[in-house]
Amino acid sequence: MTDTPAPAGPLAGLKVLDLSRVLAGPFCTQTLADLGAEVIKIERPGSGDDTRAWGPPFLNDGSGADSRESAYFLSVNRNKRSLAVDLAHPDAPALIRRLAASADVLVENFKVGGLARYGLSYDDLKDEFPGLIYCSITGFGQTGPYAHRAGYDYLAQGMGGMMSLTGPTEGPPTKVGNANADQLTGLYAAVAILAALDHKRRTGQGQHIDANLLDSQIAWLTYQAQNWLVSGQPPGRHGNGHPNIVPYDTFQASDGHLILAVGNDGQFRRFCQVAGLDGLADDARFATNPARVANRWELDALIRPCIAGRTRAEWLADLEAAGVPSGPVNAIPEVFADPHVKARGMTVAMDHPASPEPVTLVANPLSLSATPPTYRRPPPRIGEHGREVLAEAGLSEAEVNHLIAQGIIAG
Repeated sequence: MTDTPAPAGPLAGLKVLDLSRVLAGPFCTQTLADLGAEVIKIERPGSGDDTRAWGPPFLNDGSGADSRESAYFLSVNRNKRSLAVDLAHPDAPALIRRLAASADVLVENFKVGGLARYGLSYDDLKDEFPGLIYCSITGFGQTGPYAHRAGYDYLAQGMGGMMSLTGPTEGPPTKVGNANADQLTGLYAAVAILAALDHKRRTGQGQHIDANLLDSQIAWLTYQAQNWLVSGQPPGRHGNGHPNIVPYDTFQASDGHLILAVGNDGQFRRFCQVAGLDGLADDARFATNPARVANRWELDALIRPCIAGRTRAEWLADLEAAGVPSGPVNAIPEVFADPHVKARGMTVAMDHPASPEPVTLVANPLSLSATPPTYRRPPPRIGEHGREVLAEAGLSEAEVNHLIAQGIIAG
């Protein structure tokens, strides 16, 4: 694919001014961009988004050397155009306001009050641009005693309870393997923006969205938090097991790990038949799910040696034939080699000016029959689209040259 427009998506015509960086904000705006929104990414001249330096790995430039494009940055910045602006320059806020005049949405993830020093907070803009949807993404929200703290995914996972649920039963609390709180906050922010757009459609009014990592992580606890709210008993760590369903865990076959996800008593009986453990389904200790939960360790001790005696492929074939939910524990290369994943089109290749070969990216998982996601632009280089973005905003070539000469934008 090349850096050219593609058929319109469901958000075609929506203009997003993106003053976010790192992960939560860019994840949000890439989601909107994949659905057709025009996203203008504001970056620092020279260094750009922090994640441009978060490597290795970096994209290979074709000569065996690393480019300036990190894999991390590539993962959340496609379908955007980049404009490099020095916000510390006294004349930069006027330029941002000029861009905001034609924007439907502004997304930022500065610390609370960070943009106020430039006269670019929601309160600074709301009267001038009453239809603007202004989405602030922070670690702890705009209010409360932690509001002014810097927010990081790791902190949100710990403070929000997720780490208390993750890891071996007798081991230390463990974070999720990727930036779970950042990414789900980006999704919540995108949902909130879509809701605000509908409100604007009906009323003409914009609004301020206060999205943050800690609230999002707490909401993500769902049934684990509800278990505590109902019972008064705080949930602990179950490793790969489940607090409410047994057997629902990872098991070692003779040549690799598999997941056994028995969701009801009928599935358990069928599993026992496949495993040659028929008597267990009629044993009062294991016949019902509440009984299995109460006697999970006794059952576990009976199942594990059995599963260890056969290969993973043999188990998965027999369990699937019996209608028992199961699957392999795949490494990342196995994920993308899976024929179902290939059939679902979960990668997309895009031409990139920093690489002689197309760059493979993870595709958007949304599937819409009439207005699917589109892949129009590869992740941009720093300031790559400055002149065209400003020309569209009504600036003359002389004005743009003046901004470059003054160091307000990168040329």
